[in-house]
Amino acid sequence: MASESGSTRAGAIETHGVDTIPENERTGRPRDILGVLLGSNMSLGTVLFGWLPVSMGLGFWASVSAMALGTLIGVALVTPLSLISMRTATNLSTSSGATFGVRGRLLGSAIGLLLALGYTALIIWTGGGIVVVLLHRMVGIADSAATYTIVYVIMAALTILVAVVGYHWVVRLNRWIVVGTIALMLLAVVAYAHTFTTEAIVNEYASGGFWPTWALAVVVVGISGPISYITVLGDYTRYMSPRTTTSRAVITATGLGLFFGLFIPQMFGTFTALATRATDDYVTSLVTAAPVWLLIPLALSGLFGTLGNSSMLAYDMGLDLDAIVPSLRRTMATAIVAVLATVLVFFGHFVWDAQDAITAFVLMLTTLGTPWAVITLIGHAQRRGRYDLDALQIYNRRARGGIYWYRAGWSIQATVAWVAGAFVGLLSIDTSLFRGPLLDYTGGVDLSFLLAAVISGTVYLLLPAQTPALDPVAVTVEARR
Repeated sequence: MASESGSTRAGAIETHGVDTIPENERTGRPRDILGVLLGSNMSLGTVLFGWLPVSMGLGFWASVSAMALGTLIGVALVTPLSLISMRTATNLSTSSGATFGVRGRLLGSAIGLLLALGYTALIIWTGGGIVVVLLHRMVGIADSAATYTIVYVIMAALTILVAVVGYHWVVRLNRWIVVGTIALMLLAVVAYAHTFTTEAIVNEYASGGFWPTWALAVVVVGISGPISYITVLGDYTRYMSPRTTTSRAVITATGLGLFFGLFIPQMFGTFTALATRATDDYVTSLVTAAPVWLLIPLALSGLFGTLGNSSMLAYDMGLDLDAIVPSLRRTMATAIVAVLATVLVFFGHFVWDAQDAITAFVLMLTTLGTPWAVITLIGHAQRRGRYDLDALQIYNRRARGGIYWYRAGWSIQATVAWVAGAFVGLLSIDTSLFRGPLLDYTGGVDLSFLLAAVISGTVYLLLPAQTPALDPVAVTVEARR
């Protein structure tokens, strides 16, 4: 619940929700977010994205260049968001109330919840899959539906445990995972090097030609990675104080953590996908081609790498649900969303086609999240990083009013701009499940990310600016009956 007091002890359960973190508890450092971004991405869920451009028909250098360019673009857009929560002492979706309105910021909470929900399911699905395949090869346990069910449930339970305890455990766990996973990657490079090829192993391009497919990889694999963090960064920078931490240090730590945390495991995924000829099933190909001495390191990575990433995302989901339903405690909200993510895991394994589902999910949420991030950043720049911390918490206190009330709690300017950007972006996406009609005008190249960003920012700046409410009714906080 938003009004709970927090705990500063590293072993205690964190009781802060999306309330304002007291100054005496803001002891975070830039190295904390660097460790979280590096460690949480050292999982097979992130590695899997490196397989996607290979499965689309690209070779090694085309895949790596698409991932590198896309990740750099995404990092450039997302990294400045880390400064907002350092100013507001609350998470990013709540902070966006200054631009979208204290009710309009529910858009950010919903986008953040959906992003984290989908990625949590993806991480548990991938990590659990490799554990099952490894158990089958190592000790002969059948890779049956029952085995998958048991492994998924165990991983979900461990995820809930770490996420419920909260901030300190998430930060500490991911510091250790960085070291272990990098060691595994080095071992795997040695193990798979003799079969590695730079040539494409799929004969057809996913989008019909090289450049459209390469552009699709830029968005799906490169840009989507940083975009998935648009509402996440503030969960950690809210514990940093501008009195003790410089903006440059936060930007540097966030940028390095995002780029290397995403690019290194994705490049590893591309390398191993080509080395193991993983055209359709990355996990099975990886395990089947692995020498016996690599099986235990792979199993440990599948377990702990998954736990580091899934617990961070579940923690973020709990905060987003807490922001949507202020009457929920953060711990209860975290448990609820983790169970929902587990349900999605079973759909991902038993119902959906992996590549098609992942590609469509990533593109659609990237298209919805990008305009929100652009508008939030423009609002932050316009107010020069100055916020009324008390007014941001109006909705969380189940009250009304304050300077960010705008019109019934919504900024029409920001909301219309987001709808315009998201709508045009969705009409421009290219997936096997849905092809937007605007692709006929973009030469078949997926420009959904770019169009969503440009349209939302342009519309926001062209619409009449809404200033914070100043009339006596709006600035009077009245509890709801």
